[in-house]
Amino acid sequence: NEIMDLMDKDYPGIPYVFTHSLPIGLYKNEPAATPRGCYRNITDAEAIRAAKSGGFVSPTFTEWMMDGVWPDDITPAQCADMIDYYVQLVGADHVGIASDDMFTTAPVMDFATKNAAMYEDDGYMVDAFNKGATGCGELAKILAAVTDVLWERGYSDEDLAKIYGGNKMRVYQQVWEGVAPNQHEADKTDRVLLREALKRRFEAR
Repeated sequence: NEIMDLMDKDYPGIPYVFTHSLPIGLYKNEPAATPRGCYRNITDAEAIRAAKSGGFVSPTFTEWMMDGVWPDDITPAQCADMIDYYVQLVGADHVGIASDDMFTTAPVMDFATKNAAMYEDDGYMVDAFNKGATGCGELAKILAAVTDVLWERGYSDEDLAKIYGGNKMRVYQQVWEGVAPNQHEADKTDRVLLREALKRRFEAR
């Protein structure tokens, strides 16, 4: 909240985002809830404030940020639970998905271990690594299955287009290019036409 206060003061009208944060509220009754540890996770109030600014919140599916909740790899249904929790809280226009997957966690483990004092989590992340939380590319492995679960829960293709990147592009355009918040949707037809043209051009490859 202190950072958002600073944003309001120094950058009025600019949306703020949480790029990879679990919803604390979803796991408040878990006996070994991750929110007790990982410093990236956020409260409902923080998520709502980001949405009201015009920004978005994105749950992460990275193993060492969730090790306190699940000892095993995350399932498609658990991914969908996080997405759905945020959608019910702030609406589909303000939810994304974190893309912080990687080929190996070795550099992160090495950095975090050597610089543990930088992380305000009482050693949570280093402890998660020591317990074997080294999964990589978890979302990439199951995204199709996550989509199936969300479809089953009533999400439309339009909803998923926003969650899977549309909301981020809207904010990026607004911040980086000074584009009005609704301009991303207005440009949608042009983007679709360009994508189709590129598909035709490179279909033989």
